[in-house]
Amino acid sequence: MLSNEEMYPYTAKEARDRGELELWRANFRANCACAGAIELAIRRDFDGMHLKDGCAESVIDQYGYKRVGYVLANTLQMQSYDGRYHETNKKWCRTIFVPEDGGHRHTFLIGSHPAVLDGFASDYRAELARLHLFGAEHCEPNSGEQDFTGRVLVLSPDTLRESCWQPENQLWLAFSGFGCRPHARGRSVLCTCLGDGEIMRWNRSEFLGIIRDERWKVHGRRHQGRSRPLSTMWYFLPLI
Repeated sequence: MLSNEEMYPYTAKEARDRGELELWRANFRANCACAGAIELAIRRDFDGMHLKDGCAESVIDQYGYKRVGYVLANTLQMQSYDGRYHETNKKWCRTIFVPEDGGHRHTFLIGSHPAVLDGFASDYRAELARLHLFGAEHCEPNSGEQDFTGRVLVLSPDTLRESCWQPENQLWLAFSGFGCRPHARGRSVLCTCLGDGEIMRWNRSEFLGIIRDERWKVHGRRHQGRSRPLSTMWYFLPLI
C-alpha cells in the first residue's frame, strides 16, 4: 500500500519487471481519483466567472502537493497545444517529469474546461509558492560540474516526504563522499542538514545544485580534532 505522501515512480512495464505491479496499480488509481477530485472541486468552486479562493488547497489537503502537481502537469503537457493555458503554467508543467506509460496517461487527464483549469493550476502554484521551497533557480549555474565538498546544497523536494517540506530541510552541507566529485563513479554524498543537524548520505542526483552565494551565506567552524563538521556549529542566514 502507498501512503498519501508516496508516489510510485515507475511505469507499468518497469513495475512488472520489478514485481511491484500492485504498487503501480495503487498509484494509478490514486492519480485517477485525484483527477476526479480536481474536476469536482472546480465544479463546486467555479461560479461561472471566477474560481473560489482555496479551490486547489482543498485537493492538496486530500492528495498532497506531489500528486496534484503530477496530475496537473500530465494534463497540461498533453494539452500543451491549447492556447487557453497561460505560458507560465505551460513552462511550469514542463519541470515535472511524467513518463510515457503505455497509454495510461490519458486515463487521468482532467476533463475540466482548459480556461478554468488554467486558473486552478495558477492557484496550485500559488499554494506551492507559500512553502518558500528552494528550486533550481536558486542554485549556481553548472552546479553539476562542480565539486560539492564544503558547499551548501539544495535537496530536491521530491526526495523529501511532504511533511518535511520546509526550506531549512533542503539545505545540506556536503563534507565527504565520492559523489562530491562531478565525474566520480561513486554517487553518494555525506552531508549535514542545516535545519536540524542530522547527518545523512544522499545520492548526488538527489540535489538540485549548489545554493547561490548571493542568496544565502553559511557561517561556521570545524571542531578541532574532528574530521567532520559538528552540525550544531553550523547555521545559515538569509541575505536580504
